[in-house]
Amino acid sequence: MLSKLLIANRGEIAIRIARTATDMGIETVAIYTPDDANSLHLRHMTEAHELPKSGVAGYLDGEAVIDIARRTGCDSVHPGYGFLSEHANFARLCAAAGLIYVGPYPQTLDTQGDKMAARAFARNLDVPVIQGSDVLLSSAEAAAFYTAKGGAPIMLKAVNGGGGRGMRVVETAEDIEAAFAL
Repeated sequence: MLSKLLIANRGEIAIRIARTATDMGIETVAIYTPDDANSLHLRHMTEAHELPKSGVAGYLDGEAVIDIARRTGCDSVHPGYGFLSEHANFARLCAAAGLIYVGPYPQTLDTQGDKMAARAFARNLDVPVIQGSDVLLSSAEAAAFYTAKGGAPIMLKAVNGGGGRGMRVVETAEDIEAAFAL
């Protein structure tokens, strides 16, 4: 059973996690950056501690988060979503510090963070995946894939994109070069 949980997030998700933890009898520790010192999530925690950096960089500073967790006697860390929640190395740092990471195992985060590995994993479990290709290393390879699909629209997705920023719809052969470059 967890007794003291650091919530490595802010805003609504931190409030929801804190409410659930409180209902379960678990103390909560909030983190915040200097520019979030008056944020609502701080009012829903047992205690709150300031991170050394401002803005998003503060919430992405895994070592500072773990330092606060250790100094405050936490036995666990919940990343919420966004920020550190998909960082396998942060989950590993938590384990190395003797903290329970409330989230997927680092190996799961590694697999899901690698688009090609995630597709292969799903296929190995007979989970249907949308038709696609292996990694295309040039616009010429993308054009060949497009042609092989009979000129039907395709989606180019950067393997190491992030949040959909690396996705481009290709509706015509003329769109391939620009979409691939982006």
